[in-house]
Amino acid sequence: MDYDLKEIDGSCHCGAVRFRVKLADGLHTARRCNCTYCRMRGAVAVTAKLDDLTLLEGEDALTLYQFNTMSAKHYFCSKCGIYTHHQRRSDPEQYGVNAACLEGISPFDFAEVPITDGVHHPSDEKRAGTGIVGVLKFEPAS
Repeated sequence: MDYDLKEIDGSCHCGAVRFRVKLADGLHTARRCNCTYCRMRGAVAVTAKLDDLTLLEGEDALTLYQFNTMSAKHYFCSKCGIYTHHQRRSDPEQYGVNAACLEGISPFDFAEVPITDGVHHPSDEKRAGTGIVGVLKFEPAS
């Protein structure tokens, strides 16, 4: 896997939503979050600037989900239900892009993925955590 890739196409599961994204630092930014929503979603996200994600098809198929502070904007396909990307609460100038939606990329391609502290979000000054709270590891059985 080329961690230094710069630009790649992606889509949801059914193909209704298609996009092209220029990654901020390739796949080096891969991470997960432990907030209530991300724990359930379970996706590995990589980073892109807002202007660097271009929807090619299916903007009308995207559905927005927001919760709690309503700051982050989580987008998913209304047809197949797959989360494609979200505008970050921690940095509203960035998208987190579902790595599994990128052509030829699987979350199981990452041997280790840092987990950020979304429970103690950096935007909540009274509860600010340390940033990284752990590492998710994948070790193939064979």
